[in-house]
Amino acid sequence: MKNGFRCKCPITSALDILGDKWSLVIIKQMLFEGKTTFKDFVESTEAIATNILTSRLKMLEEFDIIEKHKLPTNKKTNLYLLTDKGLALTPVLIEMTLWSKYHVQEFNPDLNLDEKLDYVEKNKAQAFKNIIANYNEYKQSFF
Repeated sequence: MKNGFRCKCPITSALDILGDKWSLVIIKQMLFEGKTTFKDFVESTEAIATNILTSRLKMLEEFDIIEKHKLPTNKKTNLYLLTDKGLALTPVLIEMTLWSKYHVQEFNPDLNLDEKLDYVEKNKAQAFKNIIANYNEYKQSFF
């Protein structure tokens, strides 16, 4: 896929990596829900098929958005963690959440909108830094 981009457009090229149904869901689960193992992703409410999950994890790893390690307490289990490149998607995910709040909620009134979203919306730059710092602290807890 690295050389299989459709065109030179930056948006289209980003969508070639992130525009499928599952990639951003996996990144969201890692960043906001603390999911780190294949089992964590399979057991999520989004119900991603195992073959699709395997494919997306490999692709995200190829593009250095995630990294794979062995779980220190169980060498048979892979641990998936966001890289700095993956964490750089934090503002994108927050903006998508806010867009959904204002433009999708009327169609899906049961949206799960975190109570911290108002703070995040009013203090985006600081919120992005806090989310990334919290994730990095969480990531270090594995090593």
